[in-house]
Amino acid sequence: MTETDLGLWAIPIAILGGAIRVSTPFMFVSLGEVLTERSGRFNLGLEGTLIFGAMTGYAAAYETGSPLIGIMAAALTGGLFGLFHGLVCSLPRVNDIAIGIALMLLGMGLAFFFGKPYIQPVAPDLPSIEFGWWSVIPQVKAALRVNVLFIVGIFAAIGLWWMFFATRIGLLIRVVGDSTSAAKAMGLRPVLIRTVATAIGGAFAGIGGAYLSLFYPGSWNEGISSGQGLMAVALVIFARWNPIACIWAAILFGGAGALGPALQSVGISDGYYLFYAAPYVLTLSVLIFTSSPTRAMAGAPGELSITK
Repeated sequence: MTETDLGLWAIPIAILGGAIRVSTPFMFVSLGEVLTERSGRFNLGLEGTLIFGAMTGYAAAYETGSPLIGIMAAALTGGLFGLFHGLVCSLPRVNDIAIGIALMLLGMGLAFFFGKPYIQPVAPDLPSIEFGWWSVIPQVKAALRVNVLFIVGIFAAIGLWWMFFATRIGLLIRVVGDSTSAAKAMGLRPVLIRTVATAIGGAFAGIGGAYLSLFYPGSWNEGISSGQGLMAVALVIFARWNPIACIWAAILFGGAGALGPALQSVGISDGYYLFYAAPYVLTLSVLIFTSSPTRAMAGAPGELSITK
């Protein structure tokens, strides 16, 4: 076996590299949804926010020549989507799930409409860190080429966990998410807190979208997302609304998404396309095994509509 011919070892190496690359948008969208749901609101519109963020980030990076400005633009538009969702859901007798679906369709439609001029142009990519510098094997080098947003996502998850469980702001968010009545009795403003949390959660999703268009797969097209925004909802349930657990859950979902390409890369062509369904099977399995008509989901905020 030569340095480039790894045999079956190429499969786990490819899955590792794919898991890191594919997990990053999962991580950002799930962190945004954790923040939103911890405040007692459910946002199904993050898929549309993700796609619109991908288009906005790519367009801004192309027009300015700076991927950093692209990320900032995606975060801004994602935050605006989240703010709009939060304001509309603050109105009486408005269902947050229905509004989320409507905003998902709106975000996708706007992205496809405004993004048509940017399908052909090439925007600058986000920088990466070469953690495989020590290896002479190209597959290992490629697997350990980690985008900076993956590192940022890990630190963001740690920061969110610390905020939730070690700061007054985190305590207020959790109180609002668990009981509106208790929050009002404490003199808090649940509507304001939920709206701000939903806006910041949308900004996280927008950054995840910018990663898709500016690094992996690294282009803008109308099929750029394969449902990461929706699958992230199942990921949050799987992680039990814990930001740290979202890191490992995102890597697991990313590994499932990388299974098909990894098999194809080593020449396994018979039925490999079935493994492309692995993320969706995993999502369905999580939703089935975490649902129960007799018990509440452990760790779920009490004000979430899915727990009532």
